[in-house]
Amino acid sequence: MDVLIAVLTFLLVMLLGFLAFYYSNLYKKKIGITDRIRKEVAPEQSEGAVGGWSRKQFVLMTINRFGEAIRPKLDTNVSRTKKRLVSAGYQGENDAVAFFGAKAVLAGVLLSAFLLIKLIALPAMPAQKFLALTLLSAVIGFYLPDYHLYRRAKEKKARIFEGFPDALDLLVVCVEAGMGLDAAIKRVGDEMALENKVLSDEFRMLSLELRAGKSRSDALRNLAFRADLEDVSSLVTLLIQTDRFGTQVAQALRVHSDAMRTKRYQRAEEAAAKLPVKILFPLVFFILPGLIITLLGPAAIKFYRVILKGSMTW
Repeated sequence: MDVLIAVLTFLLVMLLGFLAFYYSNLYKKKIGITDRIRKEVAPEQSEGAVGGWSRKQFVLMTINRFGEAIRPKLDTNVSRTKKRLVSAGYQGENDAVAFFGAKAVLAGVLLSAFLLIKLIALPAMPAQKFLALTLLSAVIGFYLPDYHLYRRAKEKKARIFEGFPDALDLLVVCVEAGMGLDAAIKRVGDEMALENKVLSDEFRMLSLELRAGKSRSDALRNLAFRADLEDVSSLVTLLIQTDRFGTQVAQALRVHSDAMRTKRYQRAEEAAAKLPVKILFPLVFFILPGLIITLLGPAAIKFYRVILKGSMTW
């Protein structure tokens, strides 16, 4: 079994070294071509172009190569992954390929690290335990990017949820002051930059899409798709219907803002009503035992010394 592990480790290290050598040569050729183009186009910017970014670009290129190799063939799986990436804030064109490549690279790295640890520090590990831990390390590395996406999307939704009522109130003020809807969206994106960067970026992206010539309904639907929140979707539906039927935007936003404020108040009441139930278990298992020991401990010690110890002496 040890000989098999050593052979597998050797083959894995050789394969990784061959891939690194191949991609490094390919990257050097690419950098050489890029340098020649830069020298012809802008000679003053050619110096230092390879400097500190060469390693990072090499790693990204390696990850993209692995991503192209293992990406799903069905477009539905890729579209589902792109939706998760957009919800987490990754809107690049090649982010899906980089995501699949990161899954493959992390699985290989954790698997190689575990094999090296086994050979160096744990040579007497049973075969069944070794196979189970090997599979577990590869699975953990493969699903680490999914966990990162989940945490990133959750944090982004929380930030948008916190700042959306304030942004909606600011949008109402801008529209009622006489600004157009497009100008009001741009102003809200600029004003929210210090308080809520995530929400500001979403409004700025919406403003850029409107300035680029995309229809207002499509740009608003893209906003709802990126945010993936019920409150944002309801606002988008309201604005699309207002634009379609020609009603007043300021009045519709005012009514929707009041409804959002009421819903926010109801959510706060719901959270306050759930608090006694949530605090019950920590109170019973952690706080009450400490109080009982603090209050009854001295009395129990005195009872033991005076009554029980005295009766035993008598």
